[in-house]
Amino acid sequence: MSKSKIDRKTLKPATKLASAGREFAEHGMVNPAIYRASTITFPDMATLKSAKQPYIYGRRGTPTSRAIETAIAELEGGFDCRVAPSGVAAITTTMLAFLKPGDHVLVTDAVYGNTRDLCNTLLARLGVEITYYDPVIGEKLRTLIKSNTKMVYLESPGSQTMEVQDVPLLARIAHEAGAIAVLDNTWSGGYYFNAFAHGCDISIQAATKYITGHSDCMFGSVVCNETTWPRFQEAYGLMGLFAGPDDMYLALRGLRTLDLRLERHMKSALVIAEWLREQPEVETVLYPALSNAPGHALWKRDFTGASGLFSIILKPTTNKSVAAMLDDMDLFSMGYSWGGFESLILPIQPIRVASSWAANGPALRLQIGLEHPDDLIADLARGFKRLNAAT
Repeated sequence: MSKSKIDRKTLKPATKLASAGREFAEHGMVNPAIYRASTITFPDMATLKSAKQPYIYGRRGTPTSRAIETAIAELEGGFDCRVAPSGVAAITTTMLAFLKPGDHVLVTDAVYGNTRDLCNTLLARLGVEITYYDPVIGEKLRTLIKSNTKMVYLESPGSQTMEVQDVPLLARIAHEAGAIAVLDNTWSGGYYFNAFAHGCDISIQAATKYITGHSDCMFGSVVCNETTWPRFQEAYGLMGLFAGPDDMYLALRGLRTLDLRLERHMKSALVIAEWLREQPEVETVLYPALSNAPGHALWKRDFTGASGLFSIILKPTTNKSVAAMLDDMDLFSMGYSWGGFESLILPIQPIRVASSWAANGPALRLQIGLEHPDDLIADLARGFKRLNAAT
């Protein structure tokens, strides 16, 4: 694909997804090739020493990596992107790039479990001070800011309990304190929420989820603004990170259909969430796109759509009853990830140390896949019958 003659900023998001990164394809091919490279050779000394040489060593970049990184950066509206072997690797690299012993970081109490584990172990051992804050704290975040606060870490919505954060407000408070605002943007796929337009400095995704979309690839991405990019790029290179070329290709292939898949996830999730809200076994549906759900006003203000991940709280029942419901599901599988084409259901027990989260009954997280919603509803209905029979 030749270099675009149009201003790509004027393109619609779906068009960007279909065309981003294709300048790295050669010989008329639609998709960039998979480059498996370590050593890259040079024809002469001048080329070897040239600062303009685009590729110098496999780990430092190939046309395959630049294709997916350019595409994700354009998707999210950031300055540039680097990809990692997993979402956890992307999170860890970002934390280590910007935090040092004696620094203080504010972390949402609804954070992804592996991020919490990173904070409580490796970062704590390195002398980084961690304070967890209520995800819906709002202006009161100012009371937690310290002279050594260097980062405010956000995740919106929280991937288990779905709290929607006031990202522009919290990012502004971070900046006023001289700190950076980092967002785990996985729930939106980097597509339904523009982290940079809402004040963030860095957007992280477990691209294993919606970007790859097929549950067959581990992948992570970090998109930075121009200010944070040099420091992150330096740390990325020093840590020797790089994703595998086949995973890069799978992520780029998944990216092409992100618009279509997310729309289907959202439409089906809304239908199923509405149905669940009417079921006598369900106390609460936690899906920000659902009218009157917690966080709906902020979601409507800041997001352009919703993914297929949400949670429900059941009315009080026994663990035996929940097991009877989940053990014999036909279309919903139990699994820890999400964002793929298949539907998942999982019992959850959120951890809280700085905010209250209580439920009268068991909580379940659902990933609504690409199956027809009528069939998924029928599967859930059979599950509720088993739950009631075992009660």
